[in-house]
Amino acid sequence: MTPELGHYALVLALALGVIQSCVPFYGAQRNDPMLMGTAVPTAVAQFVFIGISFAALTACYVNSDFSVVNVFENSHSLKPLIYKISGVWGNHEGSMLLWVLILALFGALVALFGGNLPLTLKAHVLAVQAWIAAAFILFILTTSNPFLRLAPAPAEGRDLNPLLQDPGLAIHPPLLYVGYVGLSISFSFATAALIEGRIDAAWARWVRPWTLLAWIFLTLGISMGSYWAYYTLGWGGWWFWDPVENASFMPWLIATALLHSAVVMEKRNALKIWTILLAILAFSLSLIGTFLVRSGVLTSVHAFATDPTRGVFILALLVLFIGGALALFAWRAPLLKQGGLFAPMSREGALVLNNLFLVTACMTVFVGTLYPLALEALTGERISVGPPFFNATFGPLFLMLLLAVPFGPLLAWKRGDLPGVAQRLMAAAGVALVVMAITFAILRGPVLAPLAIGIAVFVIAGALTDFAERTGLSKGRLTTSFRRAVGLPRSAWGTMLAHLALGVTLIGIVGETQFGTERIAEMKPGQTVSISGYDMHFDGMSTQQGPNYRDQVARFTVRRGNDVIGVMEPSKRTFPARSTTRTEAALMGRGFSQLYVSLGDVSASGTLAVRVYHKPLVLLIWLGTLVMVIGGTLSLSDRRLRVGAPKPARGKPAMQPAE
Repeated sequence: MTPELGHYALVLALALGVIQSCVPFYGAQRNDPMLMGTAVPTAVAQFVFIGISFAALTACYVNSDFSVVNVFENSHSLKPLIYKISGVWGNHEGSMLLWVLILALFGALVALFGGNLPLTLKAHVLAVQAWIAAAFILFILTTSNPFLRLAPAPAEGRDLNPLLQDPGLAIHPPLLYVGYVGLSISFSFATAALIEGRIDAAWARWVRPWTLLAWIFLTLGISMGSYWAYYTLGWGGWWFWDPVENASFMPWLIATALLHSAVVMEKRNALKIWTILLAILAFSLSLIGTFLVRSGVLTSVHAFATDPTRGVFILALLVLFIGGALALFAWRAPLLKQGGLFAPMSREGALVLNNLFLVTACMTVFVGTLYPLALEALTGERISVGPPFFNATFGPLFLMLLLAVPFGPLLAWKRGDLPGVAQRLMAAAGVALVVMAITFAILRGPVLAPLAIGIAVFVIAGALTDFAERTGLSKGRLTTSFRRAVGLPRSAWGTMLAHLALGVTLIGIVGETQFGTERIAEMKPGQTVSISGYDMHFDGMSTQQGPNYRDQVARFTVRRGNDVIGVMEPSKRTFPARSTTRTEAALMGRGFSQLYVSLGDVSASGTLAVRVYHKPLVLLIWLGTLVMVIGGTLSLSDRRLRVGAPKPARGKPAMQPAE
């Protein structure tokens, strides 16, 4: 009965989605408060029924109900409970159910906490959100039903893909989905605003908290996915420019641009058309990522599905939603009244420059990701676009963006004093030049790594300069500066932390990619391999039995000089149900650096292939993203962001001709 309950709950959610997409929309056209008011209960009910469906599938996994095809193909009775639960979204059907659950969650949140929204805007937003939800629920029911039955029921399941039997699966996909599916609400706000023809500073204030919430989770999801790949795949890398990695990174870049553009729109009532376009593009790129993962057009460790029928269905949804939104934008945007003017040298101008860098960087990733797929579809020719292309195109744009970052917060609105800001940043630039010179003197190699370190230090010092300017640290007494710091808006703290975090992350990237060392050795027990001043002594092998796997564990005693600093135990883990073996790397932290050991195969002569890395400052990559998330969370907690802007006065014309 549990699978049937989940299936029918999903059918009811589809019916509610259709009602929610039509009735409030019609009510908004008729200006009927009663019809518009149906959006709230239907949005909440839709989320409840999808939640029931998701809970039913989870119960099937926990109870090892192998009469359900999805459970049979992706679970095993001996699998630990955490992997039974995370296995729910470790496959195409279950992950799509999680996808629509989060989509409905954002609709329900707007319904419950959007009391400050004008009734017509709220009705339009929830109607658009329901259009998306209904379309994807229909996709699940027709092509990806997670509740299909097997008769007779098998005695045992095939087990989950061993690469996915990791705590990372329990954390990474939900975080990532809340992020890039959450951008649907920005898309819905943009589409609703275009339908109404009213876009102003109040709209920017309403949409920014939802975008920021999605951005925070998307940042966490990408960061967690990077660390998961780093320690799970055994290659020692944290980013591979894989098409599916890029599919989540592109919405992040556009969402970052959207947040900055919305600030200009809120403060100066400018960049209206640009902000609306970014809101549409952010979720459009999320939909494109969904297509890449689930259409079978690429092969990736992240990809779920290879059924072309599903790909055609999702492609049709892409055309419907992206094409429809862009067509609406092309029709309505020229009729919108332009906002306030500003000088190129101003905070608005700096944020526009920031947007241009972010969008251009996103376009380089977009071309590098999709061009090989388009070329193969048109000509049958296969080409490979890998890290060299992305590093050569995205890297310089990222560095130029970081050079501009410290200037923006110090410039005044409308018209800024660039020479004055440059003067205030002289100390930060001086510190950066000294660090760059020291780094170059120590390395005595290519100048790019010291230059990148110098830029990272400039960004960090620039954020600290912003803090000193806001608190009067260099001018007044320490107690006065402390009181000013305590009184700073949380959004100001958030901005400073997010900018500082970019510099921290860049130092980690440069340290790991430019200063790291690697050793590959064939070893027998009793032998030692040395790397970066550390000696790894191979003590021997042992066998350990897990719930549904068997481990061959190697033990290494790590010494630095004569001191034993720890033991590392990498392993080769075999899953009998799938006849698959994966590498379990061993990590040892040394400050912000790490030692990393992964195992290869045992040769005919009895030697074990071992890959050993020393990764300087690698943990700063994820520490930086964590600080970035803390900054975003502080901004989101700012009361000025949570309190809605005043509602526009009634009777104001919805559409005005462009000046």
